Order: sequence, then C-alpha cells, then structure tokens
Amino acid sequence: VTMNNVKIPAQLAGKLSKQFEADSVEFVQVLTDKALAKKLGFDNPLTMFSIFIPNTYEFYWTATPEEFVDRMYKEYKRFWTAERDAKRKRSGLNRVEVVTLASIVYEETRKVDEMPRIAGVYVNRLKKGIPLQADPTIKYAMQDFGLRRILYRHLKYESPYNTYINRGLPPSPICMPSIDAIDAVLNFEKHDYIFFCARPTFDGYHNFARTLSEHNANAKAYQRELNKRKIK
Repeated sequence: VTMNNVKIPAQLAGKLSKQFEADSVEFVQVLTDKALAKKLGFDNPLTMFSIFIPNTYEFYWTATPEEFVDRMYKEYKRFWTAERDAKRKRSGLNRVEVVTLASIVYEETRKVDEMPRIAGVYVNRLKKGIPLQADPTIKYAMQDFGLRRILYRHLKYESPYNTYINRGLPPSPICMPSIDAIDAVLNFEKHDYIFFCARPTFDGYHNFARTLSEHNANAKAYQRELNKRKIK
C-alpha cells in the first residue's frame, strides 16, 4: 500500500478501497470514527488523520479498516523517535501541530530544499502572533482543491481553517504531508523572514521578505506574471 497526496479522509478511503477487500464506505466509517480517535488519544478523527505517514507499507489484501488504522498507529509511534521528539520541542509544537504545519509547508512547496525555510517563516509568525495567512488553508476551508488563484473574496471565507481570519494553526492537517515536510518543520531554518511569495519565474521556488514593503514588491511582480499568463 502506498499512501501520498491525500487531503481528506474520504479521499484516503477511496484510495484504500482499491487496494483492500473492504470498500470505501467501510473505510470512511473507521477513518471518521470519533470513539476510535479518542481511544488512540486524539480529540477527533481529523486530528487522528495525523497518524498517516506517507510511505509504502505491506498489508494483506483482507486486512480490515480497523486493522489498517491499528497498524498505521504503530507506524506513527515508530516514526516519532526520541530524536524527532527532541527536535520537536525546539518549535514548541506538539506532534499534531507539527504534522499540521508540515501539511501547510507541503502544500506550499514540493521543493524539499526550501521546506525548512518556509517552515521557519510560519514558526516566526506563530511566535509573533501574526496570522499565518497560508493560501492552501483557504482551498481546504472551501474544499476547492483546484483553485489556482486566491482572490480577496476567498480570504473572507468563514471557516476555522481560514488562517487569514484566525490566528494560529488550523484545527488539523490540511493534507497528508510527506516525511520531508515533517522533518522540515522539525529542522526549521532560523531566520527573520515573515513573508514569502512565489517567484514570477514559476520555477516552484519563493522570494522571502522581512518587511511588508519588500513583500508587496515581490507579490506585485508575481501578480503581474499571473495576469500575463492569464491565470485566473
């Protein structure tokens, strides 16, 4: 079983139903089971989503959804080594919060070498009490994952996941982040950047800024390029 690029439990259930005897309805029931989440020590099924670490795992085709979650919980506990937990304390975040921040970092960039720098921006914002203002949280809040351009009206969307109108981290991960993204949060880069914006070169990298005026200049250059490429 290979798990990656999953944003919500229903999507995970759909993928798993193709690899197991149980169907997606049975998987959804278990993945959204409040009692099971509590039993594993999570507030709710959405925070329990943080136990699913993308990787390739061997299973019998006949494994039940309950057996699948039980095995994933064991893998999660194995993943959180003493070394990772020691690094985690540097950020002041608990495990669910680390995975939640990693999910934002993962949605912001696929460039592994840039992930610790982006994580550092968000850690700076959390420590200063500045809203994260992470565009991927808007897509998650609206459950519109195909949205290519976040507009001003989207920023007003009422949801606990909207990090433009709520301070701090969203209530749970907004996707299943890669191990690289989780480790990037644990090894976040120490710097004094507060902003970042996609480069107008569209190479997948970002320009970082310490001040709003610097950031506005970066953002304008990017918006100009979006308009030029007619990306709506």
